[in-house]
Amino acid sequence: MKALYVTSLHTFSGKTAVCLALGRRLQRDGYQVGYFKPLSTQPWEPVPGRALDEDAEFVRRVLGLREPPHTLVGVVLTPALLRDTLCGCSARNLIAEVKTGYAEVSAGKDVMILEGGASLREGVGIGLGPIDVSEALDVPVLAVIRFRNEMSLVDDCEVANLRLGKRLLGLLINAVPEESREFVTEVARPCLEDRGITVLGVLPRQEELQAISVGELAQVLRAQFLALPEKTDVLIENLVVGAMSIDQALPRMRRIPAPKAVITGGDRTDIQLAALETATACLILTGHLRPQAEVLRRAEEAGVPVLLVRENTLEAVEAIERVFGKTRLGQPEKLEKFEALMAEHFDFDRLYKGMGLG
Repeated sequence: MKALYVTSLHTFSGKTAVCLALGRRLQRDGYQVGYFKPLSTQPWEPVPGRALDEDAEFVRRVLGLREPPHTLVGVVLTPALLRDTLCGCSARNLIAEVKTGYAEVSAGKDVMILEGGASLREGVGIGLGPIDVSEALDVPVLAVIRFRNEMSLVDDCEVANLRLGKRLLGLLINAVPEESREFVTEVARPCLEDRGITVLGVLPRQEELQAISVGELAQVLRAQFLALPEKTDVLIENLVVGAMSIDQALPRMRRIPAPKAVITGGDRTDIQLAALETATACLILTGHLRPQAEVLRRAEEAGVPVLLVRENTLEAVEAIERVFGKTRLGQPEKLEKFEALMAEHFDFDRLYKGMGLG
């Protein structure tokens, strides 16, 4: 049985998307694929009293895995477990639990995909950092590096190499903008390879993959649909805040490309009607102030869903910014686009060889 531990240096690097794309490619190539998340730091309780991991459950569904959701996570780090572990009050051997869970879920599999933490720091304080886990399970590591700027890219790649050492099988550089693609492919990549750092792929940035659906926005904001609740799959790529005068807001709304969401106070009828005259895909109204009937009528006619949230505009924007830009693959077409990017720009043959696969 072969395995690959996928980790990243920063949050929102596309790690779960990479796990899904690798898993589906391996399945198409005839391998029995399993998935395991050694540590989850974001407990999710769809059923009260049982902490799970939302990403692990999503991967389980997409890959068609039969294991129960709780078996796909080694340790779910709740606040209580963190306190007990740090103060020495817990008798649990967390690395042993990870090893036991991994052994159980990998039985009968050809290849295991392990999803690591959101950074190389995650889990270090409780002995479940990427190095701890990859060493304990004896698995190679693929590090996903999200492009931020040219200097940070080189630094991040070198840090991954220094921290992961012999466990590092290779790097995947993700979300490279068009203006930096030549630097990455013609300068940085050859330089890194000359230094003994394997770069398995360079994925260009695609704005539609950074989009968030209206349904996900509603979930994040705990919003109420006032119009067109069936339009949950509409994708939003840009956000416009309508907190200024109408003379200032209208040119900005016209300038920001679609598909965009406009967020403004529920009492700002002028901004709301102006937004509906531009290429707006969703209207988010804040302060729990319901709009005038004319706004909802025009939204229905234009096919624009309207969300109502309790928070003020600043609080709602902060909540959206925490998730905006994450490669969320809740829509099949987004996963297919990401898989197409991987097929074109990722060296699967080199990965398979490094993992010892045929």
